[in-house]
Amino acid sequence: MNPAKIISSQEVSQKYKISYQTINYYTNLGLLVVKKRKGNGRLYDNKEVEKRLSKITALKNKGYPLRLISEML
Repeated sequence: MNPAKIISSQEVSQKYKISYQTINYYTNLGLLVVKKRKGNGRLYDNKEVEKRLSKITALKNKGYPLRLISEML
């Protein structure tokens, strides 16, 4: 996997304008998948994060709860 495609939680937060707590919550629910761990940090696949966040946002806007969204993904 190309290292340029891997981004940290902090980079996800800045790029997609969501809080670090939200990233952790989504990860714990299984909405975001950790590709690699580096020390205490979690690294994500940039393209997968982009796809999943757009799906999550669309489904949230339709009124689906996060727990149901995690089953749908």
